[in-house]
Amino acid sequence: MSQPDKTGYEQTRDELVAVVQQLEAGGLTLEESLALWQRGEELAAACQVLLEGAQTQLDAATSDDEQEITSPE
Repeated sequence: MSQPDKTGYEQTRDELVAVVQQLEAGGLTLEESLALWQRGEELAAACQVLLEGAQTQLDAATSDDEQEITSPE
């Protein structure tokens, strides 16, 4: 599986899109289709990890901002 932190979300997503397009185009052997499907699953999981990491960062930033606003000085 790709290292999500090294390739980045956009590159991982672009590769996933390419895999889906290849599968949708057809004309592949069963073995090729299965290998692409597996790769697609790995890429989708990597995208999910990256999105969850981004959400965690946003939640932390939002939490910090809210604490600054509500904390007495």
